Amino acid sequence: MRGTRQICATLAALTESARRELLTFDDPAACLGLPIPAPFLELAGTCVRAASERVATVRQIVPRHALSSVAAADAAGAIRLPGRARLTPSIPFKMIVVDRTVAAIPLDLELLYNGLLLIRDPVVVQALVRAHHAWWETGEEVPPRPAPAGALPAHLRPVLEALLAGLTDETAAARLGISGRTYSRRVGELLAALGTTSRFRAGAEAVRRGWL
Repeated sequence: MRGTRQICATLAALTESARRELLTFDDPAACLGLPIPAPFLELAGTCVRAASERVATVRQIVPRHALSSVAAADAAGAIRLPGRARLTPSIPFKMIVVDRTVAAIPLDLELLYNGLLLIRDPVVVQALVRAHHAWWETGEEVPPRPAPAGALPAHLRPVLEALLAGLTDETAAARLGISGRTYSRRVGELLAALGTTSRFRAGAEAVRRGWL
């Protein structure tokens, strides 16, 4: 498929459908200096970050040069890699694989913006998963970047929003696509971060800290 609107809609729907696992080959530096609209450049990263809030396994493989290239081009000097990430000398092509059932690959193997191929053939998808596993085994782990002091950790924002919406734990867990036990654990983590044991006070404290 081609066309910015269709590609954006497909990527968003694909990552939204993830329930168990999301695997990627990505080179964030590949788009630097190219005439690609900024919203599109943000799309893939935004989709993966959103998926990482509810998907148990997110594994990204990024070429080592990409981190320094993006940091040099960005005044913020940082690149966010949701889930777990490993660095390798190179990647074979860009790719997103969802739940080992569907894969998305750029038509030119480099830029999603230039066209997208969706693959659902189970044999081909399994081959792509194996390729990702082989690269992953040779990669160097990238430690998760800690949240800035005083900031709300990204994975706790949906929990805070669920609390403020008055959702029951069961409803909130189902909406976030996580188990009730995981949701309860995150509520405890959120309350600890806010320095309170009261869900009622959590909202007021979040407002005081500028988290809302």
